[in-house]
Amino acid sequence: MEKKKHLTTNQGVPVTDNQNSLTVGERGPVLLQDVQFVEKMAHFDRERIPERVVHAKGAGAHGFFQVYKSMAPYTKAKFLQDPKEKTPVFVRFSTVTGGRGSADTVRDPRGFAVKFYTEEGNYDLVGNNLPVFFIRDAIKFPDMVHAFKGAPDNNIPSASSAHNRFWDFISLTPESTHMIIWLFTDRGTPKSFRMMEGFGVNTYVWVNSEGKRVYVKYHWKPKLGVHSLDRHEATRLAGVDPDYLTRDLWNTIASGGEVEYELCVQLMEIEDELKQVFDPLDPTKTWPEDKFPLMVVGKMVLNRNPNNFFAEVEQAAFCPASIIPGIEFSADKLLQGRTFSYADTQRHRLGPNYLQLPINRPIVEVNNNQRDGAMQLGEFSGPVNYEPSSLAGGSPVEAPAGTPYVYRVEGEVTRKKISKTKDFQQAGEKYRSLSKMNQEHLIDNLITDLMQIDKPIQQRVIENLTKADPELGKSVAEGLKL
Repeated sequence: MEKKKHLTTNQGVPVTDNQNSLTVGERGPVLLQDVQFVEKMAHFDRERIPERVVHAKGAGAHGFFQVYKSMAPYTKAKFLQDPKEKTPVFVRFSTVTGGRGSADTVRDPRGFAVKFYTEEGNYDLVGNNLPVFFIRDAIKFPDMVHAFKGAPDNNIPSASSAHNRFWDFISLTPESTHMIIWLFTDRGTPKSFRMMEGFGVNTYVWVNSEGKRVYVKYHWKPKLGVHSLDRHEATRLAGVDPDYLTRDLWNTIASGGEVEYELCVQLMEIEDELKQVFDPLDPTKTWPEDKFPLMVVGKMVLNRNPNNFFAEVEQAAFCPASIIPGIEFSADKLLQGRTFSYADTQRHRLGPNYLQLPINRPIVEVNNNQRDGAMQLGEFSGPVNYEPSSLAGGSPVEAPAGTPYVYRVEGEVTRKKISKTKDFQQAGEKYRSLSKMNQEHLIDNLITDLMQIDKPIQQRVIENLTKADPELGKSVAEGLKL
């Protein structure tokens, strides 16, 4: 018979009574010297880290990524070279707007964040299940989120877009029209995390060993295909099973199943950037696939559930700034802002040493001179926490540099919108590409949401939809009796 383990404090001291506080007499006040109570309660008080401002409700899984063939002609990133190598990954799926207690099936973009634990360090590909975004400049992100989340006076609504604040911002931000067309199709209510696409949304740069650079867009294609819920079923499930998508992912893997996606990319030569009728670095736009076809790169298989939701899913920290050699940033204004915002948020939410947590820690050795800060887990010795140094062997030292890519940047320092906006063209093209049934669902979803909205805001939305496609604008207007 296995010997039972005894309760202890975090210091390892045996706990002989875990039912009663230390008091003065049977009914007297509790003493501050009850260190067992203080430790237990203080830990409990801190068990909930600050909730993510966005992407608060999430689910995750472990697995691996495997490239099909070497991508050496395009990038020197090592995890994209050898088809025999399997790179460990952790993926977090999420809703964007609602809090941790919100329903999985509300109409909302879904986060699709992948952490690759590569031999060159961690690479985070942080995207969504829709290929475009609401805004093109990160400076507007706080306003966007404030408009989408609960009102400052009454905190209403939660995880819903059927309110004045959402549509007021949308109607005054024409660049969001393309995203609205995508979001209000049934793509906005996926049937399963296993059956939705993922997109990097932003434009990145791949660099090969010769220094040749090329623009790249990422696409995740689910093996099971894309399947969505209609508005009525999504609403029903939000009531009867608010954790529907989370449960589906967990149960699939727990029963021995695997979840698989293929990674595809679109590539564009740098010199072709200014030849397009749209701005390729604008995240409110897609690249036409007939001109920039998808190239299949490899597969990702998710096959292991987390052992501890809090330690892994909740403490998982992603940031688009986490890149490796062979992958660089473009001048996409939204991406440029994300490279700061995400890591800054994680330092606030989890502390400055959040990358030492097991779920975030690279699989390669980390050497630097960062010693202090909350939740420091490293075991350091010696007098050196600076560089350069001649003490203690002078280590660590700077790594040998490769051939740097030098490029010239010049221009006026200004706050200016990009010139090639064309905010309604692709939105209209997307609407016209939908089947008749999907067009009807889109119109019905828009009307249902906009019925709750003040008429002046409704009118502005109709004007934007009409600029995208006159038939779309007219159909929604008729449904609202405008």
